[in-house]
Amino acid sequence: MHKARSIFTWAIVSLCVFVLITLPVNLQTQLIASITVVTIMAMIKILKGEGTWRLIALAFGTAVVLRYAYWRTTSTLPPVNQLENFIPGLLLYLAEMYSIAMLALSLFIVATPLPPRRSRPVKQERFPHVDVFVPTYNEDAHLLGNTLAAAKAIDYPADKLQVWLLDDGGTLQKRNSNKLLEAQAAIARHNELRQLCEALSVNYLTRDRNEHAKAGNLNNGMQHSTGELIAVFDADHAPARDFLRETVGYFDDDPKLFLVQTPHFFINPDPLERNLRTFDRMPSENEMFYGIIQRGLDKWNAAFFCGSAAVLSRRALQSTNGFSGLSITEDCETALALHGAGWNSIYVDKPLIAGLQPATFASFIGQRSRWAQGMMQILRFRFPLLKRGLSIPQRLCYMSSTLFWLFPFPRTIFLFAPLFYLFFDLEIFTASGGEFLAYTLAYMLVNLMMQNYLYGSFRWPWISELYEYVQTVHLLPAVISVMINPRKPTFKVTAKDESISVSRLSEISRPFFVIFAVQIIALAITIYRIYAEPYKADVTLVVGGWNLFNLIMAGCALGVVSERGERAASRRVRVNRRCEFGVNGKWHTASIEDVSVHGARLHVFNKQLDPMTIGAEGEIRFRPYSGADLETLPLIVRNMEQDGDIMAVGCQYIPKSALDHRLIADLIFANSDQWAQFQESRRRNPGLIRGTIWFLGLSLYQTSRGLIYFFRSMRPEREAQQQMAKANG
Repeated sequence: MHKARSIFTWAIVSLCVFVLITLPVNLQTQLIASITVVTIMAMIKILKGEGTWRLIALAFGTAVVLRYAYWRTTSTLPPVNQLENFIPGLLLYLAEMYSIAMLALSLFIVATPLPPRRSRPVKQERFPHVDVFVPTYNEDAHLLGNTLAAAKAIDYPADKLQVWLLDDGGTLQKRNSNKLLEAQAAIARHNELRQLCEALSVNYLTRDRNEHAKAGNLNNGMQHSTGELIAVFDADHAPARDFLRETVGYFDDDPKLFLVQTPHFFINPDPLERNLRTFDRMPSENEMFYGIIQRGLDKWNAAFFCGSAAVLSRRALQSTNGFSGLSITEDCETALALHGAGWNSIYVDKPLIAGLQPATFASFIGQRSRWAQGMMQILRFRFPLLKRGLSIPQRLCYMSSTLFWLFPFPRTIFLFAPLFYLFFDLEIFTASGGEFLAYTLAYMLVNLMMQNYLYGSFRWPWISELYEYVQTVHLLPAVISVMINPRKPTFKVTAKDESISVSRLSEISRPFFVIFAVQIIALAITIYRIYAEPYKADVTLVVGGWNLFNLIMAGCALGVVSERGERAASRRVRVNRRCEFGVNGKWHTASIEDVSVHGARLHVFNKQLDPMTIGAEGEIRFRPYSGADLETLPLIVRNMEQDGDIMAVGCQYIPKSALDHRLIADLIFANSDQWAQFQESRRRNPGLIRGTIWFLGLSLYQTSRGLIYFFRSMRPEREAQQQMAKANG
């Protein structure tokens, strides 16, 4: 009876909505209705309405979006008999419908996400045996040493914890390669990592052949281990001490639980954050996914495995033959298989690991290309909408996650659509300037407001558009290639711990300057056409404004691909811990101000500090978070700076034993609270108006910076040509 009543209510509401959306009204009425809705949504936002008020605002916005979709479908497409207009017009229409569909899926997933879960410590009487897997391919021993040391230092009974380094860079296949240099490098790596693991009391494991990439490596680890639970960390993802204490307890609550996923937190900026200098003041791109979207997915039991920073049930994995390896995104594919088999997942929104992001724009694009191609493979081979065993909400959640990576297609169309009119006088969107104001501009404003409602302080205005634009240029051919040949892509490891010593243009920056130049020409044509064709001024202004928006985005992208040089080899993290600094046989009161994977900066009380030289060896003595006795870490002095009674001393670690790696890991990774505090310090919502003004300023500055880098890059080329001309002359 209750179910029948619910269906009846849903049918009545749907009918009312349909009538409102399709109701024929004149342009003035539509404009007034649009202004009213925008005003109501703005008032609710200003008054900080939450709960039901938030849903009311989203409902008003949805009505405007649906009204726009109806008008766009019935009134704006060019005639079919004008193919030169109809074909690009249809492509633009499909791109807009894709955007509306993705907005609908976003509303379903994150309109009311689950609040962050309360801490669920493991019960003292039961500690399940945990195997920690650290898969590696080409990462260096120093990086791996810190991650393995952090894993060994996890606060968990030692007899219930086994740490495994799964080395795919030193396989028998590689060590016996016919390529002599490759074979020697693999042998050297194999021996070095075995010694490192022996010193850290970690299990070293490799295999005969590199088959099925990371999934195959993890499955090989499963065959040689027996733990009830499996924790997975990427080679550059070091866990905090409380990682297992905060995660394994959930498996006691649900015997059908296969996954506890935690967010990926990064101590270094991605290339956009580094080149735009936004890392310390604006939320990172990944925070929208880990801060909101994963909590929304968790509400529908669809939070998925992200490849690292997770704990999985061995029993669940064995029920589906281990980690899935058909696609190159084995993490999401594995979760899809287990959800389809009736297993459950949860998401714990607390940063419990700290990792490294790609530092160069080229590596960033390589990483995103792999994600995009892997998700396209899942869409092609696993098609979540028809996947057996999934609930309807789970199907929609997985479709949202995979379909998202089609964004290069609509982004490309949105980029070039204005040029069809400005360059070729094609009318691919039949509407007047008044209709644009009443329908399109209202839709765009409401869309922005809804995005701000959904993601608020996790994503500032226009930043998503910038990230998608800079990826589109190179992801489009990658996505097309996997559609043509879905089995072609192979797993490529993302470069770790990179640094850029000299400012330069990215090696893949050329297309961005070409697009920027084309849009400058289009801007000039816009101005000319307004002057030469005043009877078309309303349409030309609309299309020219669209192109101007694209130009602003393209200009900002020039700053993204202009790589800033960095003196520091790795990112520093503020810690503020008391210690003692030892040099020349004397100990001095000091504090550790910031740390990185390579060194630390100290503040030393210097009234009795003897003169030091650069390169002098010293030590720091501090108490680890484990509560053990004071421990000593050797280092070298790299720089000094006097500040009153304080001497700022920059030091580089010189680890000589496994204990030294554990102390470095303790300094950087042990305390998870520092990651949460840093994230919270960046999470503020500037609002649409202030956020837009800020983005315009950012774009103007980055455009000029990108052009300066471009003209500087031309100098060596011109000088080389002049020298060659002299030599030939």
